[in-house]
Amino acid sequence: MTLPAYAEELGGRLPSETERASANQLRTIFAAYAAGDTKLRLVDDQKQTREIALGPALSALLIELLRHIGKGDAVTLVPVHEMLTTQQAADVLNVSRPFFISLLDKAQIPYETVGRHRRIKAEDLFAYKRARDKKRSEALSALAEEDGELL
Repeated sequence: MTLPAYAEELGGRLPSETERASANQLRTIFAAYAAGDTKLRLVDDQKQTREIALGPALSALLIELLRHIGKGDAVTLVPVHEMLTTQQAADVLNVSRPFFISLLDKAQIPYETVGRHRRIKAEDLFAYKRARDKKRSEALSALAEEDGELL
């Protein structure tokens, strides 16, 4: 599997088998205790314990991150206020850069121009992705419903 160029630039790599196993084990532990305010206890080499409180939102985020690592996916975190290049944004949507540029030209996703380059706010890109995925899901449900009527 080839990683996108920006993932390589950011030090991205596929997790090793050991990292995948550790991520799956840790995800299982988090999932078992993620219902409320979970407390995580860490013990250092000197046997000193530190306790960290994890709320449901942070637990859910960690579980999702560990799920991807456990599957062997390379993971890059993108802060919602991050400005992405057109190639990075196209990679997030899993589309070609020329197709992504056509979305920008049709004003389907807002962008800013920095010099001659277009930059897209991650939050705008993710809002577009959510709307696109919702529309696809609704269309698929409608097709499944029509198919069910024909049987």
